[in-house]
Amino acid sequence: MEVKNVTVAGGGVLGSQIALQSAYKGFNATMWLRSEGSIERTKPKLERLRGIYKTTLEAMKTDPQAYCRGLAPSPEMPPEDIDALIKQVDVAFDSITLTTDLAEAFGSADLVIEAIAEVIDEKEAFYTSIKDLLSEEAIICTNSSTLLPSAMMSFTGREDKFLALHFANNIWKNNTAEVMGTAETSPESYQTVVDFAKAIGMIPLELKKEQPGYLLNSMLVPFLNAAEALLANDVADVETIDKAWMLGTGAPLGPFRILDIVGLNTAYNIVAASPAAQDPNSVAARIAQMLKQRIDEGKTGINAGAGFYTYTNS
Repeated sequence: MEVKNVTVAGGGVLGSQIALQSAYKGFNATMWLRSEGSIERTKPKLERLRGIYKTTLEAMKTDPQAYCRGLAPSPEMPPEDIDALIKQVDVAFDSITLTTDLAEAFGSADLVIEAIAEVIDEKEAFYTSIKDLLSEEAIICTNSSTLLPSAMMSFTGREDKFLALHFANNIWKNNTAEVMGTAETSPESYQTVVDFAKAIGMIPLELKKEQPGYLLNSMLVPFLNAAEALLANDVADVETIDKAWMLGTGAPLGPFRILDIVGLNTAYNIVAASPAAQDPNSVAARIAQMLKQRIDEGKTGINAGAGFYTYTNS
């Protein structure tokens, strides 16, 4: 099956990135959002990403260290070829369709990438709402960070054409795509998604079987949870915890900077869904309360201009 029309459900941190990257690589990209308000909140995210893409490409003309694997085939490109890619960013940005209409979004989709909240009831409602609108050949992927596709496949009505395609944040730079099927996923659907990932400039990471958290988040989530626990238990403040990690490992970012990039809503949904969080005296419950307080204050991460840190030029 050849993929031409890609619909991304959700306009969050990764949903916006997936849509722009797909359009940038020549696919017809549509974003489905729940409301007109969601559309208005998504537009500045796309605008911000367009600026990042163009600024990064411009920097590549003179700085080899600025090279991003997802944006260009080689770090050694003549300036005129980079200028063509910069124009391509604007074309991609202008081509993305934002809609709240289910039929418009999914009626002609070859590939659907679901990137909505990490709440299984919401995912069930979403899949149920679109399953009769899709063509028989359409493939659905979930970008879920923690939920297994086998836990959701029955909602779709097409178990053989459902699997996980999980992206790392900043996909133009950290261009990995974890591909994880279920026991019911057909080899043809799996290969189509691998080929699509390559076509949008990603490096497919093919999992042999289901794993909660895939590869990246199996390592990342425990790391972030450990940092959140240190803060929730008043062991140290945000800056000190980040400094300990950065100075001790040479990492460019600490866990709370990473949480701001991931988005506090995602972090909250993950911890709130854990069985441990049901005990109000548990560390998990304190972490959830800490995150919820910031979310209620509008401090949801870098896209909101504030999370654990404040961002004046985000």
